[in-house]
Amino acid sequence: MATDHPYARELGDFLRARRARLRPQDVGLEPGGRRKVIGLRREEIALLAGLSTDYYQRMEQGRDVRPSDEALDALAVALRLDGDERRHLFDLARSARRPVHARPRRAAERVPESTRRLLHVMGTPGLVLGRHLDVLAWNPLAEALLGDPADRPLPERNMVAVLFRDPEARMLCQGWESMARQYVAMLRAAVADDPDHPRARALVGELSIHSADFRRLWARHDVRENVHGTTLFQHPEVGGITLDWDTYPLPGNPGPVLLVFTAEPGTADAERLQLLASLRATRDHGGDTAARRQPNAIARAPDKGAPVQQGRVQVADWDEGIAGPDGVRTKRVRYCGD
Repeated sequence: MATDHPYARELGDFLRARRARLRPQDVGLEPGGRRKVIGLRREEIALLAGLSTDYYQRMEQGRDVRPSDEALDALAVALRLDGDERRHLFDLARSARRPVHARPRRAAERVPESTRRLLHVMGTPGLVLGRHLDVLAWNPLAEALLGDPADRPLPERNMVAVLFRDPEARMLCQGWESMARQYVAMLRAAVADDPDHPRARALVGELSIHSADFRRLWARHDVRENVHGTTLFQHPEVGGITLDWDTYPLPGNPGPVLLVFTAEPGTADAERLQLLASLRATRDHGGDTAARRQPNAIARAPDKGAPVQQGRVQVADWDEGIAGPDGVRTKRVRYCGD
């Protein structure tokens, strides 16, 4: 009989997902005849791990079993788990050993004032994300790159929710699938710390109802403690800009993470990021209103250094342009679909 222990259920789901991704030839077994299951059979994993089939089956069913660390080690090898996945397996199994009433401590998430100061002296976009990837704090350059989180209601001020519920996120980020997969894996690792957390249940439930893509990626049971990647953003002001993004854990258990976007120094992307910072600084000093009203407001081309007549750019790279009678180069404006 299955238990109501949330960690035992999560452990069983994780084991099934990891078993389903393996093929017999991946682990040196003969495929045999026609198979009725995706991936390996339970008895095959049990054989590889040196466990009885009945014991392993009870683990997958979320029953009240308490595997030893040696058994977990053997399962990690049999399932070909990487470092993050192995830690996830051990965390779930050890949590499942605790009584159901032993709930984790749920302290309010706070951003220290020193972290807020760090955000605002950084010369690159940065955000602080809570344990469920809620946006807790951000700097002006992150707002210029991604939009103002304050424009969203608090429950929607979440990186995963934005990726799956906001159509503009897919237009802004080329390589959306890779970024979405990593964020979902990071959320999965966070949910494993407290599967019954009200915020986790509300967020996962809402996204599962409204997004088939989220349901697909959530069912993979991928886990990542910290993620990184490279994304090409199509920004409406500076055009295409490729940025690396990394996450850094901040103090706390579980603590928030710092998400930072950077450009490789000396590249056109770095110059476009600097242009974005300049445009934001102009806006903060009250010069943006007039600039937006003037279709020929002067901006600086990041790769050539000469003044350019800039209109509203949706998807465009800075180019040589055409010199007018006054010697000022103009920029051809191209919109999505042109």
